[in-house]
Amino acid sequence: MSTPFGLDLGNNNSVLAVAKNRGIDIVVNEVSNRSTPSVVGFGQKNRFLGETGKSKQTSNIKNTVDNLKRIVGLDFDDKDFPTEAKYISSKLVKLDDGKVGAQVKLAGEQQTFSATQLAAMYIDKVKHTVIEETKSTVTDVCVAVPVWYTEEQRYTIADASRIAGLNPVRIVNDVTAAGVSYGIFKTDLPEGEEKPRIVAFVDIGHSTYTCSIMSFKKGELKVLGTAYDKHFGGRDFDRAITEHFADEFKSKYKIDIRENAKAYNRVLLAAEKLKKVLSANTAAPISIESVMNDVDCSSQMTREELEELVKPLLERVTEPVTKALAQAKLSVDDVDFIEIIGGTTRIPTLKQSISDAFGKPLSTTLNQDEAIAKGAAFICAIHSPTLRVRPFKFEDIHPYSVSYFWDKQAEDEDHLEVFPANSGYPSTKMITLYRTGDFAMSAKYTNLTELPEGTKETIAEWKITGVQLPEGQESVPVKLKLRCDPSGLHTIEDAYTLEDIVVKEEIPLPEDAAEDAEPEYKEVTKTVKKDSLEITAHTFALSDKDLNVLIEKENEMTAQDKLVAETEDRKNALEEYIYTLRGKLDEEYADFASDAEKTKLKDMLAKTEEWLYDDGFDSIKAKYIAKYEELAALGNLVKGRYQAKEEEKRQALRSKNEASQMADLSAKLAEQRKAEANTKKDAEGDVDLD
Repeated sequence: MSTPFGLDLGNNNSVLAVAKNRGIDIVVNEVSNRSTPSVVGFGQKNRFLGETGKSKQTSNIKNTVDNLKRIVGLDFDDKDFPTEAKYISSKLVKLDDGKVGAQVKLAGEQQTFSATQLAAMYIDKVKHTVIEETKSTVTDVCVAVPVWYTEEQRYTIADASRIAGLNPVRIVNDVTAAGVSYGIFKTDLPEGEEKPRIVAFVDIGHSTYTCSIMSFKKGELKVLGTAYDKHFGGRDFDRAITEHFADEFKSKYKIDIRENAKAYNRVLLAAEKLKKVLSANTAAPISIESVMNDVDCSSQMTREELEELVKPLLERVTEPVTKALAQAKLSVDDVDFIEIIGGTTRIPTLKQSISDAFGKPLSTTLNQDEAIAKGAAFICAIHSPTLRVRPFKFEDIHPYSVSYFWDKQAEDEDHLEVFPANSGYPSTKMITLYRTGDFAMSAKYTNLTELPEGTKETIAEWKITGVQLPEGQESVPVKLKLRCDPSGLHTIEDAYTLEDIVVKEEIPLPEDAAEDAEPEYKEVTKTVKKDSLEITAHTFALSDKDLNVLIEKENEMTAQDKLVAETEDRKNALEEYIYTLRGKLDEEYADFASDAEKTKLKDMLAKTEEWLYDDGFDSIKAKYIAKYEELAALGNLVKGRYQAKEEEKRQALRSKNEASQMADLSAKLAEQRKAEANTKKDAEGDVDLD
């Protein structure tokens, strides 16, 4: 049975959650952290994913890619590209399809990976983390993504999940997932005819600020309005601090960290820590050894100075709140609670700005870092065929209007607005078109001016084939089932032709009719399904052929990573065996090896050690195993003698202890019997003087 997996795909860190043990659990990674850095690095032999990628980032800056979710589905010529490029230290290039890719060195060769592949590498890493930590099978995943993700980006994340060997049951908006987490864990929500609870969720993470207004009843959630600031997050605060110190260090120490990527990254990491310290303190120092050119740098910053640095950001806090409330057709007075999530909302001045925007205090009943992942895990559990979960219905909102277009035939219309802006999804609409033959359809945004600049107008295209025009008819009715699925993807689920048939329908007899009256019939024309049509979709999703190629490549790299890790383990085991055996040979094992054996073993250990740090420093797994077994053939013989003697001593000691315990028990029983005999004798010798 597959364990439902919820992934909060963060820009800086990702959180993993699973539905098991009748609850939702956060999965810790290999170093017991409850979040995993969203980093992919490349080295001389293998990849560094997650924690290892982050730990090597400063020394491997050009071959490390972070900010993964910002470049997924991004066009190289997009107006947002220059903004995103300044946050990424690796070389970004334009791929053949116009998308953004990263050019890095892996195993000494220059290679280029698409953003889809990079995301897949990371998702594959966290999948294995979940498998190893939970000791269970993981096949399904619900991935939480930003609300501003386009349909293309949602398809890309779904493809990345498939490359990683997972089935993406749903791509959900991150704040909606947090709302689900709120809805399933709150026990005091209104029921029945009671007024719904209106909750505003403010999520400010590493790169994005989102505000969603939601309506809650017990077992039910509806998104009423959502707005965002795509370029407002923790990384902007970090960069503001870093730029401040870049100027200070330039004048104070005569070094320019902007000219050195490693130096800039070290200051950026220090700035992030400084920001966190200032959330709890009014002032904090910063000290970095050997920033560049062997120069040590130190300084300090007060909370007031930080607030002044980020003043332009704070002035933008109100806009998403105002837009979300306007979309929900509500005022701040209608909002019952304001829940804040995301690590950046811990900054005091930002919390105050959010509170001022609503004019009321904030609430922190949700775990700011884990609420999204827990909601995603619950959503994944809803899709599980084997798990029973608490009934919970939730509905998201269409941010933009979507229309379906088709070939114009005869005098009919050629498009229809099917999913208006602010309408809920998932949803299904049925339409009927009159066709003369096979035709094409497409889904497009109704009003492109409402969307972010650069968004593609066409969402998906379909070919509908198999339409048979009956002789003598000018057209044939075609029924189409149009759907916006739970992931917000627009599809055509079904298409079939209709025909009119004449059937006999019994006429109900009057109440005063005789019991033996003959039933009467009338002819009625009914429209029924005739032929199912074939639907060929052309979406942003990868073709099966391209998907399989990328799956195979990912599997090859995963196998190589595993081989490198196992080789390193065998090398470390050999090194440990050499030092352990050498240290014990003249001590614990001294009486258990002959002089000839000691001489031979010491010679073998010396030669193996010399090989290990010379020719064998970068050898293969099989060589390390062979060297280990060569030493162990004699070393384990001596070790075995020692262990046999130690076991003999333990057995002798155990026997001695048991004999001592038996002797003590016998003495105790003898004393007890003697005491009982004396008591009886005294009783028999008593004389009644009366």
